[in-house]
Amino acid sequence: MPEQTTVEQAVEHRPDAGRYVYAVLPASGVPEQELTGIDEAPVEYVALGGLVAATTAVALDRTFGRRADLLAHSKVVEQLARETSTVPVRFGSVLIDRDSVVSDLLGPSEPWFTEALAALEGVEQFSLRATYDRDQVLAEIVRADPRVADLRARTRDLPDGAMHPDLVALGEAVATAWEHKRVEESQALLSHVTPLVADLRVKPVSGDHVLDVALLVERTRRDELEAVLEDVAAAVHERIRIRLMGPLPPYDFVGDGPWV
Repeated sequence: MPEQTTVEQAVEHRPDAGRYVYAVLPASGVPEQELTGIDEAPVEYVALGGLVAATTAVALDRTFGRRADLLAHSKVVEQLARETSTVPVRFGSVLIDRDSVVSDLLGPSEPWFTEALAALEGVEQFSLRATYDRDQVLAEIVRADPRVADLRARTRDLPDGAMHPDLVALGEAVATAWEHKRVEESQALLSHVTPLVADLRVKPVSGDHVLDVALLVERTRRDELEAVLEDVAAAVHERIRIRLMGPLPPYDFVGDGPWV
């Protein structure tokens, strides 16, 4: 029998031992490799039917909120999401023991978790972000609009912080042109990826951001998506930076279910 770790010993012999929960996944998707979570405790799986909850042993009087806790939680969920369909559980979720993981978490919400996992089968979440090179785009706006160019020339020598009607007019004209350009180019970027994804969630953007969108991608189409985006990025690299991040836990596609 393997020797117990200090964390396991400390928790096992206390009457207030509990279970910290990271995520729910299909029983068939439990990864082969051993994972460690908060306080380096080993991840253990509590099962009910076709579902399992990924948990670690914790003391019930332990508080959560340190950056290290959040990083450990995220690391476990990300590792699971790379292996199988995964419904992340809200950070800081603790139940009193293994039995309560079944009676309070898996049992009452079994239909919801089952449906959510079925919807996530065979897909992964990615985050696609595009950001303007501000100087390049401002130069484009000036070249494209004679009125903006004229206002810029007339206000170039005004002192910083000056209040002048031409400065107000310039700011409004640039903001209008910038937003028009952003909408047009974000739609163009989406036109490249929409046929390749199962679902997407477009998020609000501001500042230099062109697009921020969560993508739900079939695992079998990941390489195709990456290839298309590499071509797009090569075509616009002088003025737009494109970043594809993932696979990530499907936070944007699990809805507002229990424990999420």
